[in-house]
Amino acid sequence: MPLRNRHRVIAIVALGALLVQPVPAAVAAATLHEAENATISQGVVESNHAGFTGTGFVNYDNVTGSSVEWTTDSPQARQVRLVLRYANGTTADRPMSITLNGTAIAANLSFPGTGAWTTWRTVTLQASLVTGPNTVKATATTANGGPNVDSLTVDDGTSSATDWSKAVIDSTMARFTPSSLGGWGYTQGLYLWGQYLVWQRTGDARYLQYIKDWADRFVDSSGNISNSFGNLDSMQSGNVLLALYKETGQARYRTAATKIRNRLNTYPRTSDGGWWHSTSDSRQGQLWGDGVYMVDPFLARYGAWVTADTFTRTEPAKQIEVYHSHLRRPSGTAAGLLYHAYDEPGGLTASWVKPSLGNTNGISWCRAMGWFGMATIDILDLLPADHPRRAALIDILRDLVPAYARWQDPATGRWFQVVTETSNSANWTETSCSAMYTYTISRAVELGYVDASYRVNADRGYQGVLDKVSLGQDGRTNIVDISEGTNASDSLSYYFNRGRPVNDFHGLGAFLIMNEQLMRVGPGN
Repeated sequence: MPLRNRHRVIAIVALGALLVQPVPAAVAAATLHEAENATISQGVVESNHAGFTGTGFVNYDNVTGSSVEWTTDSPQARQVRLVLRYANGTTADRPMSITLNGTAIAANLSFPGTGAWTTWRTVTLQASLVTGPNTVKATATTANGGPNVDSLTVDDGTSSATDWSKAVIDSTMARFTPSSLGGWGYTQGLYLWGQYLVWQRTGDARYLQYIKDWADRFVDSSGNISNSFGNLDSMQSGNVLLALYKETGQARYRTAATKIRNRLNTYPRTSDGGWWHSTSDSRQGQLWGDGVYMVDPFLARYGAWVTADTFTRTEPAKQIEVYHSHLRRPSGTAAGLLYHAYDEPGGLTASWVKPSLGNTNGISWCRAMGWFGMATIDILDLLPADHPRRAALIDILRDLVPAYARWQDPATGRWFQVVTETSNSANWTETSCSAMYTYTISRAVELGYVDASYRVNADRGYQGVLDKVSLGQDGRTNIVDISEGTNASDSLSYYFNRGRPVNDFHGLGAFLIMNEQLMRVGPGN
């Protein structure tokens, strides 16, 4: 049966060898100049209001004539956008004169109030650069002085010459055949779901064929799949089966996916209905933030793409609510973040349980919250507008996204392995969770679940993740600082000391999902 695509019909062809095109070099489209590195007249560098990039922002003195001046080099004469990022926590406008090489290009440009000093906005204007150095100066025109200024971005409007999603996939397919990619597991499922999203955009038949060849290692012609599905992790790759059924119409993929769906009928739960992370004795009664992504989007897609019933309509959203009720941090500056894991009292008790913290492990591991955010967004995409739990899931996002934003590292745009331990020298910014948070924030803004002001957090996160992607001498991509798979623990050092394998599939899959979202909506949109 022919493959079905939104825009075209593509026949799966036999591919003897997967040919990988050379990955082109990237071309920068925008240059960021931090205000704290500029020439400052009658102003100071401060860092007492959250949400800035770099190491700080400039607080203008409240006088006419206070200014910040940048020098930006241009390889040629060209038209650009000048994007000034600022915050104004007052209700008074703080207009400024913007000059380029000594000539005013905006005599009294408005910088109105943003509602708080922690709420950052951008003002954009057009300019014509000359070849070589150019001086951009922002000068306060009233006695109120200027707003707090974070940065100047010089953007020529061109896009990168590299399609990083394709580059990552082509590099991965060059490194692994479908047979050597790995066994049936959630990391492979995550990566291949990302590859499926790129196939949807590009229509490159090689990408879907590769996914199909991997899945056919585990699913025979009758739809049999040899797996008992005794833990949630083992169910995540069911999304690959659903994608293949959707695109090929072959019943065997539906049959295999139905085995996962039916396993949930008798899968063990906590007393309030949350599915255990695993049926093994060592995981008895445990809910991990990771678990919601492993099965809930699959079940929602099964209902949307195969068979809808009461179970598929109610359980995915219910699981999000149950897990959230146990894992959410209730108070303090970390309120809205989630602990990694919870163990229901009674039965075997995990060594990491802290009864004073709601029988959780007491640590907010970054990727657990990334899985949780993506699962919530993906389920909302599949719930009907009148679903009775829809409002509750949106409220969860409205709790989670501000917490993400509050703990974003201002220097890198990424998030730390242990999110709240920002001052611990053993901690480090982790790439996969940063991609997951960026995706969740961007999608939540796009769909109107959260305020548009959080768009800047997605943009900063996107750039922060891109900073971890590079090309090796072999022309293939490398993504670094990805945490390996991680159990639950109450030890900070356990999380800090996790291995960071280059091109780990946790990071590759999260990157593809994020990159497809940000490529589609564009930065600042």
